[in-house]
Amino acid sequence: KAVPEQQDPCEELRIVLLGKTGVGKSATGNTILDEKFFKVNLSSSSVTKVCWKATKNVNSTKVAVIDTTGLFDPSFTIEEMVSRIKLCIPLSTPGPHVFLLVLQPGHFTKEDRDTVDIFLKIFGEDANKHTMILFTHGDKFEGRNIQEFVADNPDLKILFKKYAMQVDQLFEKIHKINSEHGGRRYTSEMLEKAEIAIQEEKQRILMENEEQRSRELEDLKIKYEAEALKQAITELWERKEREAREKAERNNTYLKVIAEFLSKFCNCLYKSIYSTKSFKNDDSFRNERSL
Repeated sequence: KAVPEQQDPCEELRIVLLGKTGVGKSATGNTILDEKFFKVNLSSSSVTKVCWKATKNVNSTKVAVIDTTGLFDPSFTIEEMVSRIKLCIPLSTPGPHVFLLVLQPGHFTKEDRDTVDIFLKIFGEDANKHTMILFTHGDKFEGRNIQEFVADNPDLKILFKKYAMQVDQLFEKIHKINSEHGGRRYTSEMLEKAEIAIQEEKQRILMENEEQRSRELEDLKIKYEAEALKQAITELWERKEREAREKAERNNTYLKVIAEFLSKFCNCLYKSIYSTKSFKNDDSFRNERSL
């Protein structure tokens, strides 16, 4: 569901990158942030073994990019899927503004579409409203426009109808999606639970470091006066808040909240969708690594 965005001067525009191994998710993240935050490898093996989050001010906007590994591969067991998802969920709380589905021409199959369906089942159909498609390797279109390329691929055509057209100006389109939904971000029960856990952990960390913060405040009072002191204190508090949240996002002690939610959900999901298939016994699924 979409929820009103709180007015926070430190609020960031959160982008979650989705896509199968080798389509260029990490390179896309680096391009968006205009800096090499994520490792890029031209081989087909996944460089992103766990989820990573990088933040930078881009065009006066604080942008956070979450680069994911293969979260929704249908060859994974429920336990494998849960272990991957639970590592990425905290990094996108309180909710992403856009899911950016990264595709590469000539690499989209029915199995890929099935993994997207899994993504929608887990996050809910409302995630449709916050999802965009980004094509990489534009040189592989060989002179054709996107509409012509999509028309030749029935599975891609089905998916393409759900989402935005080609991303010419990514940030303009993201902001347009945001404004169309009243400045609301995507969230779900799972993300809400994760955000509550993160906030609780962040407050614990802040309380734990209260003595250190008090000492730093005293040092600032000696060094600065009046407005300069006020600004220095504000910057100190913002830094402590940011550090506490980053530490809370990476703290595994509360991830059982997410794991319990996902385990229950994925069990029901697999029974309803894949009751007639056994991914582990289907070599084509085991060899086709998606998302």
